[in-house]
Amino acid sequence: MAIITQGEHTHFSGAEFDARRAATVAELQRRGLRALLMFRQESMYWLTGYDTFGYVYFQCLVLTDDGRLALLTRAPDRLQARFTSIVADVRIWVDGADAAPARELRALLAELGVAGGTLGVEWEAYGLTARNGQRLAAALDGFAPTADASDLISALRLTKSPAEIKYVRRAGELVDAALAAAEARTAPGAFEGDILADMQAAVFRGGGDDPANEYIIGSGAGAQMCRYYTGRRHLDADDQLTLEFAGAYRHYHACLMRTFVIGRVDPRLVAMHAACAESLLAAEAALRPGAALEDVFFAHARALDARGLREARLNACGYALGTTYAPNWMDFPMLYAGQAVEARPGMVFFIHIIAFDAAQGLAMTLGRTSLVTDAGSETLSKGSIELVRR
Repeated sequence: MAIITQGEHTHFSGAEFDARRAATVAELQRRGLRALLMFRQESMYWLTGYDTFGYVYFQCLVLTDDGRLALLTRAPDRLQARFTSIVADVRIWVDGADAAPARELRALLAELGVAGGTLGVEWEAYGLTARNGQRLAAALDGFAPTADASDLISALRLTKSPAEIKYVRRAGELVDAALAAAEARTAPGAFEGDILADMQAAVFRGGGDDPANEYIIGSGAGAQMCRYYTGRRHLDADDQLTLEFAGAYRHYHACLMRTFVIGRVDPRLVAMHAACAESLLAAEAALRPGAALEDVFFAHARALDARGLREARLNACGYALGTTYAPNWMDFPMLYAGQAVEARPGMVFFIHIIAFDAAQGLAMTLGRTSLVTDAGSETLSKGSIELVRR
């Protein structure tokens, strides 16, 4: 038998959590907020280690402007919070036809003494549905004014600490292992399900986690998809296979994207791959400290446009990565025209070059994850970006 002790399964030091809490409190005070109401699971994990998928129901982590923490959640997460987090004050709302957790949250906030002060709320959160958001707004009406603080912790999470970068590097090793597994399994007649199974097995055997969204796989016409869809097929003798996938370690992600050519090699795909490789290298060169992130997008776009692929490319070429939860591993900010956020050392980005020629039925993609450093950027994948032919 084993008795759970508080926070025994966290993955960062107490000093790291203390620094994160201090930074968050300082930002609360700067914005004039009495408390932050967190509904984003990644915010809870980053700030306290709390690790759960219980955010599919109403739950809220509160941080006051003097550093106190309290979690309101359901009974299944009482022990989860003790095991995985530093949060000692855990309140439970009880399931039932008349359950009103938003009103219970109001009572908790009153107990914490923040009534009347402006409350920062993570309104933009997968863990706060529109219905629950309306109920929360009604419960807080007349109690305290609110301000949208959805960006507060997201901005703090953007620059990774050395401890976080260690996990990101491990995720990079795992995604390389998944790529090697895909290359080994892919051949004419191969079943997509077997390819996926081998890729995910490589990550799990390496101690990794489920990614925050599904692996993307598509062959034939489906190679032109950059979203997951259900239904597996066997590869044709002459085919194209697009994969977008991640290694995840302690919920930190590193991604890759590739299109393989199976059987006969269409020279048009060879030309598209050359354009994508040129675009990727140009985008990575533009990812450097002090540069606006839109510079990365424009570098990618210029290379593809010059090769006649303007209509085949997308309007964004990537996004930040970090610790994220389902349904999406995409993090703030994205790489597109007008993105004024400046790159800083410690930021991590997935740059994806995507060219889908729907008129010709051709697909080509190439993407990998980079860490911004003092000198520029470092790719975290050791795999080749040469065209994979099977």
